[in-house]
Amino acid sequence: MSTTTIIIGLLLIIEGILGFFLTGATHFTALIPAGFGLVITLSGILARKEKLHMHAMHAAVLFALIGFAATSAAFSKISLLIAGTAGEKTVAYESKIVMAILCGTLLVLGIRSFVVARLLKKQGKKGY
Repeated sequence: MSTTTIIIGLLLIIEGILGFFLTGATHFTALIPAGFGLVITLSGILARKEKLHMHAMHAAVLFALIGFAATSAAFSKISLLIAGTAGEKTVAYESKIVMAILCGTLLVLGIRSFVVARLLKKQGKKGY
Protein backbone atom coordinates (compact mmCIF):
# COMPACT_ATOMS: atom_id res chain seq x y z
CA MET A 1 0.00 0.00 0.00
CA SER A 2 2.93 2.36 0.57
CA THR A 3 3.89 2.14 -3.11
CA THR A 4 0.34 2.98 -4.16
CA THR A 5 0.36 5.90 -1.74
CA ILE A 6 3.61 7.23 -3.16
CA ILE A 7 2.33 6.92 -6.74
CA ILE A 8 -0.91 8.75 -5.95
CA GLY A 9 1.05 11.41 -4.09
CA LEU A 10 3.37 11.92 -7.06
CA LEU A 11 0.39 12.13 -9.42
CA LEU A 12 -1.10 14.85 -7.21
CA ILE A 13 2.20 16.75 -7.30
CA ILE A 14 2.27 16.52 -11.10
CA GLU A 15 -1.37 17.58 -11.28
CA GLY A 16 -0.73 20.63 -9.11
CA ILE A 17 2.28 21.74 -11.13
CA LEU A 18 0.46 21.21 -14.44
CA GLY A 19 -2.59 23.07 -13.15
CA PHE A 20 -0.42 25.97 -12.06
CA PHE A 21 1.23 26.34 -15.44
CA LEU A 22 -1.98 25.72 -17.40
CA THR A 23 -3.57 28.64 -15.57
CA GLY A 24 -0.75 30.93 -16.66
CA ALA A 25 1.36 30.46 -13.51
CA THR A 26 -0.67 33.16 -11.77
CA HIS A 27 -3.09 31.19 -9.62
CA PHE A 28 -1.14 29.76 -6.70
CA THR A 29 -4.22 27.88 -5.49
CA ALA A 30 -3.62 25.53 -8.44
CA LEU A 31 -0.68 24.20 -6.42
CA ILE A 32 -2.94 22.88 -3.64
CA PRO A 33 -2.97 19.33 -5.11
CA ALA A 34 0.85 19.43 -5.09
CA GLY A 35 0.82 20.26 -1.37
CA PHE A 36 -1.50 17.35 -0.65
CA GLY A 37 0.63 15.16 -2.92
CA LEU A 38 3.79 16.08 -1.04
CA VAL A 39 2.29 15.12 2.32
CA ILE A 40 0.82 11.90 0.91
CA THR A 41 4.11 10.96 -0.81
CA LEU A 42 6.10 11.57 2.37
CA SER A 43 3.59 9.50 4.32
CA GLY A 44 4.01 6.68 1.80
CA ILE A 45 7.79 6.85 2.17
CA LEU A 46 7.56 6.85 5.98
CA ALA A 47 5.14 3.92 5.82
CA ARG A 48 7.98 1.76 4.50
CA LYS A 49 9.51 1.83 7.99
CA GLU A 50 7.82 -0.85 10.07
CA LYS A 51 7.58 1.26 13.23
CA LEU A 52 5.92 4.13 11.36
CA HIS A 53 3.78 2.14 8.94
CA MET A 54 0.43 2.35 10.69
CA HIS A 55 0.68 6.02 11.66
CA ALA A 56 2.01 7.11 8.27
CA MET A 57 -0.74 5.28 6.40
CA HIS A 58 -3.38 6.76 8.68
CA ALA A 59 -1.95 10.23 7.95
CA ALA A 60 -2.01 9.56 4.20
CA VAL A 61 -5.62 8.37 4.30
CA LEU A 62 -6.60 11.35 6.47
CA PHE A 63 -5.16 13.73 3.88
CA ALA A 64 -6.92 11.76 1.15
CA LEU A 65 -10.19 12.18 3.04
CA ILE A 66 -9.66 15.92 3.42
CA GLY A 67 -8.65 16.24 -0.24
CA PHE A 68 -11.67 14.28 -1.42
CA ALA A 69 -14.07 16.22 0.81
CA ALA A 70 -12.65 19.53 -0.40
CA THR A 71 -12.88 18.72 -4.10
CA SER A 72 -15.76 16.28 -4.60
CA ALA A 73 -18.26 19.11 -5.16
CA ALA A 74 -16.54 19.70 -8.50
CA PHE A 75 -18.30 16.62 -9.87
CA SER A 76 -21.39 18.84 -10.13
CA LYS A 77 -19.51 20.91 -12.75
CA ILE A 78 -19.06 18.01 -15.18
CA SER A 79 -22.05 19.20 -17.21
CA LEU A 80 -20.37 22.60 -17.68
CA LEU A 81 -17.17 20.91 -18.85
CA ILE A 82 -19.05 18.69 -21.30
CA ALA A 83 -21.05 21.63 -22.65
CA GLY A 84 -17.89 23.73 -22.91
CA THR A 85 -19.40 26.53 -20.84
CA ALA A 86 -17.01 26.46 -17.89
CA GLY A 87 -15.00 29.33 -19.37
CA GLU A 88 -11.88 30.35 -17.50
CA LYS A 89 -12.72 27.90 -14.69
CA THR A 90 -12.25 24.87 -16.97
CA VAL A 91 -8.77 23.98 -15.71
CA ALA A 92 -9.82 24.55 -12.09
CA TYR A 93 -12.82 22.24 -12.40
CA GLU A 94 -10.78 19.59 -14.22
CA SER A 95 -8.05 19.78 -11.59
CA LYS A 96 -10.52 19.45 -8.73
CA ILE A 97 -12.16 16.44 -10.37
CA VAL A 98 -8.79 14.75 -10.90
CA MET A 99 -7.80 15.47 -7.29
CA ALA A 100 -11.13 14.09 -6.06
CA ILE A 101 -10.62 10.91 -8.09
CA LEU A 102 -7.04 10.42 -6.87
CA CYS A 103 -7.86 11.18 -3.23
CA GLY A 104 -11.02 9.06 -3.39
CA THR A 105 -9.06 6.15 -4.80
CA LEU A 106 -6.46 6.38 -2.02
CA LEU A 107 -9.22 6.72 0.55
CA VAL A 108 -11.03 3.58 -0.60
CA LEU A 109 -7.84 1.55 -0.99
CA GLY A 110 -6.56 2.75 2.38
CA ILE A 111 -9.75 1.85 4.23
CA ARG A 112 -9.75 -1.53 2.51
CA SER A 113 -6.17 -2.16 3.61
CA PHE A 114 -7.03 -1.18 7.20
CA VAL A 115 -9.88 -3.69 7.23
CA VAL A 116 -7.67 -6.42 5.77
CA ALA A 117 -4.89 -5.63 8.27
CA ARG A 118 -7.37 -5.84 11.14
CA LEU A 119 -8.68 -9.20 9.93
CA LEU A 120 -5.16 -10.55 9.50
CA LYS A 121 -4.20 -9.31 12.97
CA LYS A 122 -7.15 -11.24 14.44
CA GLN A 123 -5.76 -14.35 12.73
CA GLY A 124 -2.31 -13.69 14.19
CA LYS A 125 -0.73 -12.70 10.87
CA LYS A 126 1.12 -9.57 9.84
CA GLY A 127 -1.19 -6.98 8.23
CA TYR A 128 0.96 -5.57 5.40
